Amino acid sequence: MTRASDHSRDPCPYVIFSDLGASFAMGAIGGGIWYGIKGAKNSPRGEGLQGAVTSLKARSPVLGGNFAVWGGLFSTFDCAMKGIRQKEDPWNSIASGFLTGGVLAARGGPKVALSSAAFGGIFLAVIEGLSIVVSRAFADQNRPVMPQLPEVAPPAGH
Repeated sequence: MTRASDHSRDPCPYVIFSDLGASFAMGAIGGGIWYGIKGAKNSPRGEGLQGAVTSLKARSPVLGGNFAVWGGLFSTFDCAMKGIRQKEDPWNSIASGFLTGGVLAARGGPKVALSSAAFGGIFLAVIEGLSIVVSRAFADQNRPVMPQLPEVAPPAGH
């Protein structure tokens, strides 16, 4: 999920709203699957479908909203870091993860906010590191290769 070299993205205000919506969709769809299965499993025999739908309707939008808050904050911090640093590199994502984790845990006090910020920064550092490793591992696959020409025998008599 590295955006460091992606210059084709829209300007920051549009990116923030786009990421916010995509985060909500991921949370709502994932939550729909999770809570649908959980609701069906925890329902009395014969009422699995109704339990799945009830659980899905109650909890899926909440999880979608939680994902949207995280995605919107992260994207806002990422855009701010790009503007402040005038660079697009993995450090922006790592700092954005740190700040997002800290802000979301700020109500728990400074100690909780700092540990959550550290976790957010480390989590994004791992993601960025894996992204770099994977992109380097597969970089040679798309490199053009010169075709091997068949050897031609010299004309007879030379």
